[in-house]
Amino acid sequence: MSTQRKPDYVSNEISEDAIHDYLDVHPDFFERHPSLLSSLHLPHATGGAVSLVERQVSVLRQKDLKLERQLKDLIDVARANDVLAAKIHALSLQLLATTDLNSTVAAIEEAVRAGFAADQSVLILFGKESEFEDVRVGRFFRVIQRDDDALKPFATFLGSKVPRCGRARDSQLDFLFKADASEIGSVALVQLGENSDIGFLAIGSTSADRFHPGMSMDFLSRVGDLVAAALKRY
Repeated sequence: MSTQRKPDYVSNEISEDAIHDYLDVHPDFFERHPSLLSSLHLPHATGGAVSLVERQVSVLRQKDLKLERQLKDLIDVARANDVLAAKIHALSLQLLATTDLNSTVAAIEEAVRAGFAADQSVLILFGKESEFEDVRVGRFFRVIQRDDDALKPFATFLGSKVPRCGRARDSQLDFLFKADASEIGSVALVQLGENSDIGFLAIGSTSADRFHPGMSMDFLSRVGDLVAAALKRY
């Protein structure tokens, strides 16, 4: 009886991982074998099959559309920034032209209302009311002592260094906008001076989406710096 051992069966099938690794190392494979590229077909989302070339064209077209949308978004942001820069420039000129505290506060009120299209706004300055008797700008302007209990709802904001945007608490809205509080959907709060030592500016909108936590704060910070610098002159 023969004791010769039968040879082990060896599979000639190449694994998918091996194909993947080979193509990854040789990305020009299909350039050297164009006929193979055109003969490959892939399942399509709408049914049937398409050639690999058609699939690549489809993928590239989708990427182009995505890049177009991204470019459009960037252009829209750039245009919006240009508009904001122009408004800040206009505010700077208005503040430079003022000669006293009353005209300065009036210029701030006009810029916030007309230039920045605020539905409601109020400038809060810290101090004694007797020190600001000459200022006559209606309900836009208000003076209060920094340690007044009415400011407790703003304690966290006053202790921060960046503006705050979004929906405000009822106690904050009631203090800022009084009878019009229920109409305000979102608010931007801007510190004036280091650690809000001068006060703060509140800009209210009837839209709940106008001011939101995800928006850039650079613009509001610059407005706050300009207003604070102008007010410090007096």
